[in-house]
Amino acid sequence: PGWRTPRWLALNYSFYSCSRLWNKRWWPIFYKSLKMTSLKIAVLPGDGIGPEIMAEAIKVLDVLDLPFEMESALVGGAAYDAFGHPLPDATLKLAKEADAVLFGAVGDWKYDTLDRPLRPEQAILGLRKNLGLFANFRPAICYEQLVDASSLKPELVAGLDILIIRELTGDIYFGQPRGRRTAVDGHFPGSEEAFDTMRYSRPEIERIAHVAFQAARKRDKRVTSVDKANVLETFQFWKDVVTEVGKEYPDVALDHMYVDNAAMQLVKAPKKFDVLVTGNMFGDILSDAAAMLTGSIGMLPSASLNAQNQGLYEPSHGSAPDIAGKGIANPLATILSAAMMLRFSLQQADAADRIESAVQSVLAQGLRTVDIYSAGTTKVGTREMGDAVVAAITKTTKG
Repeated sequence: PGWRTPRWLALNYSFYSCSRLWNKRWWPIFYKSLKMTSLKIAVLPGDGIGPEIMAEAIKVLDVLDLPFEMESALVGGAAYDAFGHPLPDATLKLAKEADAVLFGAVGDWKYDTLDRPLRPEQAILGLRKNLGLFANFRPAICYEQLVDASSLKPELVAGLDILIIRELTGDIYFGQPRGRRTAVDGHFPGSEEAFDTMRYSRPEIERIAHVAFQAARKRDKRVTSVDKANVLETFQFWKDVVTEVGKEYPDVALDHMYVDNAAMQLVKAPKKFDVLVTGNMFGDILSDAAAMLTGSIGMLPSASLNAQNQGLYEPSHGSAPDIAGKGIANPLATILSAAMMLRFSLQQADAADRIESAVQSVLAQGLRTVDIYSAGTTKVGTREMGDAVVAAITKTTKG
């Protein structure tokens, strides 16, 4: 009865008790906080309808209750008006330091008379170059509820799910030399002419080919490489290199198709494709053509990734200055781009699933912006569509 606990034992017991309490109560919270470090997103709304559709995407991200650290900056025409350049140093710095960039749209007819380096569209080219974004993913999915909104017959697009992978940093868009000069040969020597250079290096083709084959492995294991090898030396080289890379993926079927035939097949039998991989210019054109298979370009998200999975996410459509400020733009492509951002760059696949499911739920309710409206559905504006997606996410969260 008179025995006293030694001081060393009391101290150790106290430490042991505190350790148990820490492990049981506080460590899970601390560990979760380590895992849930801030996800830095550079938000670049841009011009035209960009700020309107971006507002809806941000609204959707906010309801997910994830540790986003979002910072906005001017880009495109808005940046030119404020700073005299479409991609100011501060905007580029913000993009480089972010885990991902969520981009609206840039461009307006009033800037068409500017010198080319100062036009709003140069901002997106500058971001691709400075961030090393070489692989552009443009899924073309025809939702069941939008089959009738497509310009093609329902039987051609029902169940459509194709992926266009476009190389972003080479080809005629970036090839040098380029410019204007006085012609020294050709049909009209001595006259003014303009010229661009189409070029691709082996490493550029190899890395985009690997991306395509690896993506196909997660899908239907089919790759169609689109080229113009019958006319262009650049794309004969493209075809040769893609064929070589394809031998490393014996489980993936590879076929080659000229770009003009690919354009025709996209509107004739689009479901024959799984993954299409092509160069910068051909991919630019084909992905916009594929947009109408889905009912509207307002439904197409896109992702542009670098080797570290840092990405720029944007809707496939443009800035549409003719409808800016009217509150009728479709925000779903931007919202779905945010879902791609969560999946590919921020490693939040569950959150991406929630957004994509919410979009399908909203479409199932019959809500439509004007670009996808058809008889028997309910026409809503930009804000109403965003609110509906938020409500669908909130409903599933409570459930």
